[in-house]
Amino acid sequence: MLLKKYVFATGAAALVLANLSLLPNTTLAQQIPSLKDTFKKDFGIGTALNNAQIDERDPQMTAFIVRQFNMATPENIMKSALIHPKWDSYDFEMGDKLVAFGKKHNIRINGHTLIWHSQLPPFIRDIHNADSMRTFFTNHIKTVAGRYDGKVYSWDVVNEALNEDGTMRKSVFLQYLGDDFVTEAFRLAQQAAPKTELYYNDYNNEQPAKRAGCIALIKKVKAAGVRIDGVGIQGHWHVGRVPFKDIEESILQYAALGVKVMFTELDIEVLPRNVQGADVGQRMTANEQSNPYTAGLPDSVQQQLAADYEALFKLFLKHKDKVTRVTFWGVNDAQSWLNNWPIRGRTNYPLLFDRNNQPKPAFEKVIALKK
Repeated sequence: MLLKKYVFATGAAALVLANLSLLPNTTLAQQIPSLKDTFKKDFGIGTALNNAQIDERDPQMTAFIVRQFNMATPENIMKSALIHPKWDSYDFEMGDKLVAFGKKHNIRINGHTLIWHSQLPPFIRDIHNADSMRTFFTNHIKTVAGRYDGKVYSWDVVNEALNEDGTMRKSVFLQYLGDDFVTEAFRLAQQAAPKTELYYNDYNNEQPAKRAGCIALIKKVKAAGVRIDGVGIQGHWHVGRVPFKDIEESILQYAALGVKVMFTELDIEVLPRNVQGADVGQRMTANEQSNPYTAGLPDSVQQQLAADYEALFKLFLKHKDKVTRVTFWGVNDAQSWLNNWPIRGRTNYPLLFDRNNQPKPAFEKVIALKK
């Protein structure tokens, strides 16, 4: 058990071990090194938060989050389907709670996401002309970004606007507003949120073709005289197949554009899948081989996961002058979206903490880099 070395370092190991089960979870949590403190001189450490965590329904979970992370991104509550459910009405309840959570616990909030082709409100299906789409687009950005200006640290202004080959995704925004919708989104966000950093966010944009498209997009926004502060590489990778060379080249090439580089949705998949990237619209059919680790992760896979995370953080540290944030997409394995994508009901293990917030070998490897 990894926790032994943190709890037992001062001696009397046998006595402590005998009484370990009697310690409250909050006590155990305080024995685990803090990610945010370990990397405080290097880059921010973030996580994605769900509604229960934002509501602080579990005090032990809240204490754990506050100890480990100094940045947070909402999993869903700021996506347009939830925050703008009807044409003429908004629901800011959970967004306001998130902002209050961040202020209370000294955690910087990254707003996610203003413009995305997925998880749109139902009324979008009734839009059939450019004028109506532009009205929604403009009002949504101005209203949401304006409400949280200076209250959130940053916004993912546009999310996943590119295809894998670097061309523009055929979204409703491209269809009705044309190739300049990304630039216009940043222009509107800049006007509505002058005190907030503005980012472009995507998956697989460390891959050469998509990276080239992303670079062209950033240059286009800048050439229009519009502010774009950073680019997010989501970081949804697969164990044993993390593209380290492409990641490093991307850090260097994006930074050369004068924008911040961050890893915004980090997790490492350990289960088999035949779909690529992180397109939530893709699905797989379950079979006997699709959920192999219901009883626990084999040690060989656990060690490969640890090696991959160690190598990743070595790379992040190597370029800490360019990398400003590393955000994990979830606090622990139980919360991960990968339990339900691209197949529902699987048992996945993509993060540094297990389902009980206990550190995994990957956590130990990452922490050891700073010892």
